[in-house]
Amino acid sequence: MPARPAPPTEGATDAATEAPTDAQLTAQGLRPEGEAGGEGRVLALACGALAHEILAIKAANGWTHLDLHCLPANLHLWPDRIPDAVEAAVGKYRARYDEIFVVYADCGTGGLLQARCEALGVEMVEGPHCYAFFSGNADFAARAEDEITAFYLTDFLVRQFDAFVWRPMGFDRHPELIGMMFGNYERLIYLAQIDDPALDAMARDCAERLGLAYERRVTGYGDLVPALEAAAARRG
Repeated sequence: MPARPAPPTEGATDAATEAPTDAQLTAQGLRPEGEAGGEGRVLALACGALAHEILAIKAANGWTHLDLHCLPANLHLWPDRIPDAVEAAVGKYRARYDEIFVVYADCGTGGLLQARCEALGVEMVEGPHCYAFFSGNADFAARAEDEITAFYLTDFLVRQFDAFVWRPMGFDRHPELIGMMFGNYERLIYLAQIDDPALDAMARDCAERLGLAYERRVTGYGDLVPALEAAAARRG
């Protein structure tokens, strides 16, 4: 199997007033914007791959009472570690907030994250993965049979394709592995959160590198918006 990068740790990132970079969100995550906590505040505990989208939704709605804390996005390379990382963050910040909402789907944990959240008494986003809740869980499920040979990317994964696909799978060193690992795929479907021609071109290049047909589908933020609205409203 190709070598994987070193396991992620919860490290420092840019100050809350500065936009986090994709590299920081991948390896370090994002510390809570309100480190001191406060009365009536909600913490969205999320995957780093969702930071830009959550910050955009938060800004659009003026949710000053909602703070965002992201765990490193590259925990997805070790999904069995996600439940422990979520539990550690809940334990660390629970006393500072009235509510913690976990903005992770199952993300390859095989139900372990849901069980852990239930044991911790915190709610989480519904769905098997971000592809589903960006598409809308119902819509994604309805398309599942027809798209069984599809490989998906989101905005974040297009920008971080080399970090999450190309290098971890060893394609930079052993391109012959592409056919072995993607031989049963037929299409790369780019689920776009924003309409950006530059990202479209990057996603198309990803498809060409993998030898797959290309399709772009603008989803927006999908079910992420109502999920965050419900969490924010509980202590708004």
